[in-house]
Amino acid sequence: MITADRPPLDRHLATRFERDGAVVVRGAVATPWLDLLADAVEENRRHPSPWAHWYTDPTAAVGFWSDYVTWPEVAQHRMVAFDSPLASLAAELMGSTTVRFFHEHVLVKESGATEPTPWHHDQPYYCIDGEQNVSFWIALDPVSADDGVRFVAGSHRWDRWFVPRRFIDHEPYAAPTTGTPDERGISFEAVPDIDGELAVDPSRYDVLSWDVEPGDLIAFHFRTLHGAPGNASAIARRVVSLRWLGDDATFATRPWPVSPPYEAEGLVVGEPLGDDPRFPVVYRASR
Repeated sequence: MITADRPPLDRHLATRFERDGAVVVRGAVATPWLDLLADAVEENRRHPSPWAHWYTDPTAAVGFWSDYVTWPEVAQHRMVAFDSPLASLAAELMGSTTVRFFHEHVLVKESGATEPTPWHHDQPYYCIDGEQNVSFWIALDPVSADDGVRFVAGSHRWDRWFVPRRFIDHEPYAAPTTGTPDERGISFEAVPDIDGELAVDPSRYDVLSWDVEPGDLIAFHFRTLHGAPGNASAIARRVVSLRWLGDDATFATRPWPVSPPYEAEGLVVGEPLGDDPRFPVVYRASR
């Protein structure tokens, strides 16, 4: 459980997070935690898990690779998730009294890797429903706004769900289900052509991006549309995303394989996550 203290969150940041679905929090990650994350990324690179993936040719000089849900084996990820002040920050942004750790996701684009990350939002990939959620995008290297992740402000509030896309070829997981909603009344649309629409009308969307330094983090809602270009900078772009769940998290299924590929294992669709060790409670607000 959390042992470290931190200053209270600027209330304006929480308001902007609720409004825009994405905010930058400057200096949120102290150097010792960044060092642990850097060690963890190197551990993932040297000893990839069965769920690691290359989105480019792994034999190429530069590439784009990821690994995730290694916190049970990689102590450094676990220490940051369980012992740093980040879970309490997640609680404030989500407006939640409890915080569960969902998983970490390492994403590394080497310098010169041209593969973009397609526009998408995350919740349709997941076996989780609930409005109280947040991802922390933590860069271990300086990233300019031009090279970093971009967000469509307010898209988490559209009340629209989009079919997930594969990062390797940007193809959708399945056909849209518009007109045939699931048992919760949700139907899934194709992801809009954000770049194409912006080329025609630059005011069509309010796109957010920030220059970030190590120690900054970008917090965003699971349903905020986002994407990222290739890495044209002179250094690698090492990122660890930490995903958090709040009080209202429930188990869900999707019309496609979820990521992480969790089976129910006793959980019931629409019901809370209980004491399932895959979703540990790492923070409780003091009364």
